[in-house]
Amino acid sequence: MTDHDTPQAASPFSSIDAVVQALQGAGYYADRRLATAVFLALKLQRPLLLEGEPGVGKTELAKALSTALNRELLRLQCYDGLEQREALYEWNYAAQMLHMRAAEAQGISTDVESEVYQPRYLIRRPLLQALQAPAPGAVLLIDEVDRADEPFEAFLLEYLGEYQVSIPELGTIRALVPPVTILTSNRTRELNDAVKRRCLYHWLDYPERERELAIVRAQVPQASAALSEQIANFVGRLRSTPFASAFQRGPGIAESVEWAKALVALDTIELDPEIVVDTAGILFKQRDDVAALTHAMATDLLRPEEEAAP
Repeated sequence: MTDHDTPQAASPFSSIDAVVQALQGAGYYADRRLATAVFLALKLQRPLLLEGEPGVGKTELAKALSTALNRELLRLQCYDGLEQREALYEWNYAAQMLHMRAAEAQGISTDVESEVYQPRYLIRRPLLQALQAPAPGAVLLIDEVDRADEPFEAFLLEYLGEYQVSIPELGTIRALVPPVTILTSNRTRELNDAVKRRCLYHWLDYPERERELAIVRAQVPQASAALSEQIANFVGRLRSTPFASAFQRGPGIAESVEWAKALVALDTIELDPEIVVDTAGILFKQRDDVAALTHAMATDLLRPEEEAAP
């Protein structure tokens, strides 16, 4: 689609509460601040940049939105050295060469070179796929954008600001339907201000206890109500003062869910210091953090909060 205005689409949700309910139906429990950010991103047709610690649910939000909106999920996983051709498109050089050789063999004198730069020879990558997705459109997840380099951020600006890209051989490609675009960042480095200006922004923090409990119950229904509550309480206290200072990074929602699954697999009825220490490698991914969760600390964390040692 080229050289015309991007069509405007009505927001699929009538209210913030509708966003909360739709995401919950897709298995994602969003608080009202996050639901507000999603509602506005959809209403204003703006990309949404989510920053936060690993494991707090940034990537899962894009997956849940894809389900709630009944849109295809396209994922661009960023990394150091990511190139434009891996994000946008590249030409199918083998097919182009075959075409040119066949034309030469037949003695065709037309401009063969221009013929090979046609859309049928394009290999479409996530950005171009998102722009050319038919109705109802796609959800594009640009995951861990902070891992890419600054030139790649500059390349993204045209897409983020106008839902279009420029291909030298074909011209400007504009969105058939504006893609719902989610960018995530673990903040390993600061993103360029130009990227941030083109997006709505939301800092996704660790969940409150009730939200985490709801997530654990939804994702691990095999866990008893009592065990789910213990897990939510224990992980919440791990992230709080003074315990959090003992670790490089507290466990995210993803770790809480995996821990619950592991405890169920071990037929755990109730948490005790031994099982906590034995399964610490699920909550933490750093050797020093695993070692820091000692039997004594686990005992302290499992006491009722009013009885815990200062």
